[in-house]
Amino acid sequence: MPDDIIVYDIETQETFQDIGSRDPKKLHISLIGAYSYQENKLISFVESEFPLFWRRLEQAALIVGFNNHGFDDQVCAAYFPEMPKVPSFDILEEVYNNLGFRIKLDNIAQATLGEGKSGDGLKAIKLYREGKIDELRSYCLDDVRITKEIYDYGKLHGRISYSDLQGVKQVSIDFNRPLDKPSENLNLSLF
Repeated sequence: MPDDIIVYDIETQETFQDIGSRDPKKLHISLIGAYSYQENKLISFVESEFPLFWRRLEQAALIVGFNNHGFDDQVCAAYFPEMPKVPSFDILEEVYNNLGFRIKLDNIAQATLGEGKSGDGLKAIKLYREGKIDELRSYCLDDVRITKEIYDYGKLHGRISYSDLQGVKQVSIDFNRPLDKPSENLNLSLF
C-alpha cells in the first residue's frame, strides 16, 4: 500500500555458526512478520509469500525494525536487492548512536512497556526446524508487536526506557527526524 509504514522482523533457518560465516546475506529466512499501519494489522509471510512482502516494501514510506540495519535488512537484501533503497528506521541503531552501547529488545520492552519478549532467536530457529510454523509465526509477530509499541511510544514521548544495574533509565531519540540511509559500518548482528 502506498505510503504505508511497515514494522517488521525476520526469523532465520540457521545461525551464523551453522553456515560457518558472519555474513547475514548467507542466512536463509524462515518467516517474516510485519505490521501495516494503514491496515492496522499484523501479517506474516512464509517463503512462498516473500514476493508479497517485497511488493509492500517497494511502496512503503518507511520500514521500522530493531537491528534491521545491522541484521534483518542485510538478510533480506539477498532475496530483495532493492532493500537498501527503502527508507528505514532502526531503533537499536538509534539507541547505539545516543548511548554508545547496545541494549536488547527485551530490556527496552520491559522498561518501556512493562512486558518482555517471549523468547530469543535461537528459539525461533528451533521452532522452524521442528516444523512448528504456527508457534514460529506467533513468536515473530509478538516481536513485531513489541517493536511497533516501542516505536509508537518513542514517537509520542521522544524517548524510550531501558534498565541497567542502577535501575530504569531513559534515552531520548528523535523518532520524527529525517531519515538517512542505513549505516554501512554498523554491524549489530545477533549471533
